[in-house]
Amino acid sequence: MEVLAKLNSPVMYLICGGIVVLVAVICMIFAVRAYRAGKAIGIDVGKMKRVIIASATFAVLPSVGILLGVIALSGSLGTPWPWLRLSVIGALHYETQVAEAAAESVGMEKLSAANMTASGFSTIALLMSFCIIWGMVLMIFNGKAYSSKLTLPKPETAEPNGKKKKLDLKAFGDIAMTAMFIGLVSAYIASYIGQIVSGNGLFTFTGDWLPLAVACVSALAMAGFLLIKEKAKADWIDSFSIAGSMLIAMTAAIFLGRLG
Repeated sequence: MEVLAKLNSPVMYLICGGIVVLVAVICMIFAVRAYRAGKAIGIDVGKMKRVIIASATFAVLPSVGILLGVIALSGSLGTPWPWLRLSVIGALHYETQVAEAAAESVGMEKLSAANMTASGFSTIALLMSFCIIWGMVLMIFNGKAYSSKLTLPKPETAEPNGKKKKLDLKAFGDIAMTAMFIGLVSAYIASYIGQIVSGNGLFTFTGDWLPLAVACVSALAMAGFLLIKEKAKADWIDSFSIAGSMLIAMTAAIFLGRLG
């Protein structure tokens, strides 16, 4: 707990909070400039205000999922560091998965305040930061070339009318990220399924069954959101599906934990 007290110290809040404030100020500067640029090119001010209000409204509930991530990680990593990671460049699914993997790599049975050490936190924080910086680094050198390729036609994909299709790198990026995420989730679920052993014709679960049960509840909740989206043609529900699934899964974890 001494390590956790240091991770929640005023110095950590000052360092992490200063970076968050700096990023928030930069966002506000770009927002003001975008608004002024919109007026300069003749976009209706009323429409821009409606877009701003709609964007702010629809950002509230999805941000609940980020808040839940901060709360979940703050118990073992302190509040300032998860707050910084998930406020600036971190992703909810990335931070939790990498933190767990890093904790296991330094010999912790699980990510918790009781097992946390100064060296363990240093390794976890370094890995969480190092693995996600490459998008920014690569954009410095390849951003212009990548952007230009988004508008280049592919000669071998000419349509019958003579027009050429554009190279859809965005679709490839979405597929690659989805495949990577499925791989990560599969690896973690398999680690718990691997704790099922057979003997005398019976299957015995030697590990903790709660993570598997919560994963099933979360998957069912997400499937429910997708079903509502398809049946009701409600594309807006995508903005709330992750946060909603997390809330349902965390509620299920509380009740199932009491049963166990």
